[in-house]
Amino acid sequence: MTSEPDGLVRSIRRWRERRRDWLQHGEPSLGRYLAQIGVLGWTIVLPTLFGVFVGRWIDRSLGTGVFWTGPLMLLGLAAGCWTAWQWMHGR
Repeated sequence: MTSEPDGLVRSIRRWRERRRDWLQHGEPSLGRYLAQIGVLGWTIVLPTLFGVFVGRWIDRSLGTGVFWTGPLMLLGLAAGCWTAWQWMHGR
């Protein structure tokens, strides 16, 4: 038998910790929720814009139209979404 708890036990422990924290500190304010939404937005937008700017610079340098802009924009979007996902789940 392993000494590590299974998923259900870990989940219950996390729930207890969150509940204890909520009882001690109460519900977050509306301003805090808006700030979190803003952070998530910028976490997604900035890497996407970085991909667009780098792609446009490469396309202008090589004269390739939008050959690099599209893929780098999607790569930036994927990186931003992944970062936002990690931030939301506290990893």
